[in-house]
Amino acid sequence: MENTSAEYRDIDINKLLTDMARAIVDEPDLVSVSEEENESGTVLTLHVAEGGMGMIIGKHGKIARALRTVTKAAAKISDKKVTVEIR
Repeated sequence: MENTSAEYRDIDINKLLTDMARAIVDEPDLVSVSEEENESGTVLTLHVAEGGMGMIIGKHGKIARALRTVTKAAAKISDKKVTVEIR
């Protein structure tokens, strides 16, 4: 059976970002994602504990950039425009 993007159109992007962040930080129970719609698309705001912020950002922002890239790629499959903010 061939995988097509049509099979993955119902990706829960919020859960995807939450699961990725929880795998990175030491306190996964304190990770949450809030979702807000605006004129340019969906804004996902990732909330982590103060101590986990460094792990989420990574050296020179590499982890944060990777989280944004994967999230945007999943959103593109679902024909959505998503922006990720980290707080």
